This record gives sequence, C-alpha cells and structure tokens, in this order.
Amino acid sequence: MTQKMVVTESDCKARLVPVGTPAIIPEGEFVTITQDLGGNYTITWRGNMYRIDGTDAHAIGRKTLALSFDPRSDGNIDKDQVWEALQSVYDPEIPIDLVSLGLIYDVNIDNENSCVNIEMTLTAPACGMGPVLVGDVEYRVAMVPNVDSVAVNLVFDPPWSREMMSEEAQLEAGVFF
Repeated sequence: MTQKMVVTESDCKARLVPVGTPAIIPEGEFVTITQDLGGNYTITWRGNMYRIDGTDAHAIGRKTLALSFDPRSDGNIDKDQVWEALQSVYDPEIPIDLVSLGLIYDVNIDNENSCVNIEMTLTAPACGMGPVLVGDVEYRVAMVPNVDSVAVNLVFDPPWSREMMSEEAQLEAGVFF
C-alpha cells in the first residue's frame, strides 16, 4: 500500500508503537496511513507511529471490521468465541493471524472472575511489536461477551519456530518445505 493522508472523522482509539500505550487521536486530525495488514492500520500522527484496530477503522474513513458475538445464556465465557477473537488478531508485519502462526500457547477461562488468561509468545523474544500485539489480543478478546478482564502472559519457553505455524500459514508465508 502506498501511504495515504486522511483526516480523522471522529475521535480515534490508537496505541503508540512499539510500546502499546493507549491514545486518542482527536477528530479532524491529519494522519498518514502507512500500513493496512490483517484488518488493522498503522498510521503516523505528529511524528509518532500508532496502531488503530480494525474495529475502529471508521474513525479514519475505512471499513470497520465487524467482530460480534452472541452471549451465552448461562453467562459464561465461550471458549470458541475467545479463539475466534484471537484468530482475528494479525501479525503487524505479515497478514497471518496469531493462532495460525502458532503464537498462542494456552487459553484458560476463569468464569468465576470473568477473566481470560492467555499464554502467548512472539516470533522473536526481542520483537519490538510485542506490546502492540499484547494490546491487540487484550482488545479483541475483551469484545467476547462476559469477559471483564484479559491477562496476557508472554512466554518464550518453548521458543517459537516456524514448525508451530499451520500448514496454511507456512504456505502463505512461503516457508513450507
């Protein structure tokens, strides 16, 4: 994609790259879209880089990613919906979701406290986008009905390797041998 300058159409939720600090970009601000992979947007504004979730894309005049779930009648968190939310989170550098990349190691649901605990890794321990990815996971999983909190624990044991990717992801990334 070529860079494109747009004006925010409403206040826009964003996260500062690479640290993931939440921010609000006010309506009427000029921003430059530098990347739109996996349904999310990377923009620059006032000399800083930010990540805008696809579910907030309307604020920059783009099609909003629709992510909605029906609540369970028993008031519990639906594990399948949590996994669906996780599959909607894409690596910021390649358009492959975190589940297919093999970055999600474990999901535990605590219905008593309405909490989802996730163990995940990164493709490299020094990945500068780690805080942004954690923020993406927290943001999307929090959309699942009955989830009050999301706790993401970054782990590096076992270390990630391309063999953890699904075959489809390996083909998409061109690393299937």
